[in-house]
Amino acid sequence: MIEGTVRDMLKIAGIEINGKNPWDIQVHDQRWFKRIWREKSLGLGESYMDGWWDCERIDEMIYRLLSSGLERKVRGNVRYLLKFLPAVVLNLQSKMRCRVIADKHYDLGNDLFFSFLDPYLQYSCGFFRDTTDLGQAQQAKMDLIAGKLNLESHDHVLDIGSGWGGLARYFAERYGCRVTGVNISREQLSYAEEFCRDFPVEFINQDYREISGNYDKIVSVGMFEHVGMKNYRAFMLAAHECMKQDGVFLLHTIGSNRSRRGCDPWVSRYIFPNGMLPSMAQISRAAEGLFVLEDVHNLGPHYDKTLMAWNRNFQEAWPQLAAGHSRYDARFKRMWEYYLLSCAGAFRARYIQLWQAVYTRHLPGDKQPFCRY
Repeated sequence: MIEGTVRDMLKIAGIEINGKNPWDIQVHDQRWFKRIWREKSLGLGESYMDGWWDCERIDEMIYRLLSSGLERKVRGNVRYLLKFLPAVVLNLQSKMRCRVIADKHYDLGNDLFFSFLDPYLQYSCGFFRDTTDLGQAQQAKMDLIAGKLNLESHDHVLDIGSGWGGLARYFAERYGCRVTGVNISREQLSYAEEFCRDFPVEFINQDYREISGNYDKIVSVGMFEHVGMKNYRAFMLAAHECMKQDGVFLLHTIGSNRSRRGCDPWVSRYIFPNGMLPSMAQISRAAEGLFVLEDVHNLGPHYDKTLMAWNRNFQEAWPQLAAGHSRYDARFKRMWEYYLLSCAGAFRARYIQLWQAVYTRHLPGDKQPFCRY
């Protein structure tokens, strides 16, 4: 009965079990049907890691699942919804827990990330305008950000969540400005300090809630997804407090079409612990009374292309990665490719978005500075 129901539901999305299309699911273990019925997206991801099924084009399969609206039809399982409860009740991104994401994800090993990223190590959406090359797309993204910030050589820029230092180096190298990066990942900070050694760039190991100083421009790329709904306002307050009155702030973040209180259970367990995708409504509420919203740009379709490029690079680099580290076993490979390809499918279905929001300070009674793009 369960097998037949699962088959019928997948047909709504145009997916056949053991079918001939590249997006069809090839089931190797009959227990898969009950597992999917019971655990939904968590079971789908875990059973792929366990080798219970395969699919030639996971990205297309996820795209079809999400585009069909099937997720809304199966979301009501109480046992499944309980997995979101901690995010609703607790502050999973408190100062005491803020380093969990660094320990579990960003400190996995630089060799893993460097195997699929571009030369500037941009672990965020590229901008594929007039190019299909990942490196060029990432430089175009950084130039896009610099233009929106109206970046000038005399600026002191704060980079909240500075990664491996690629954006800070690019700004200093191409635009001649000074950059201060704030991060909590030991692996990233160690590399970033060496990567930017010859440039006017410094890095500080601290949580965003501890930031002090006075900056001309502020940028945060791919970090707000780790802030959590209980801390969105605190993040905006921190940015507001350290930005000069005529400053500009750019927030680059993955976002959800709907306000949510948790992340996908599989992604939260295996990829981004305690992660949470904000809606535009949640971001706007957090910034209300602090900033003037000057511009919003949706780059969501570009993230599909970015993730597909990352997966190609990852697959090419895998033999060398696997040979060098025992922790990179076959199950890890399946986990990582499922992460990259399922996210690509989600962006392709427009289920999730990538926003760049540009803000200036809210100055009641004064003429508002306007950012030139």
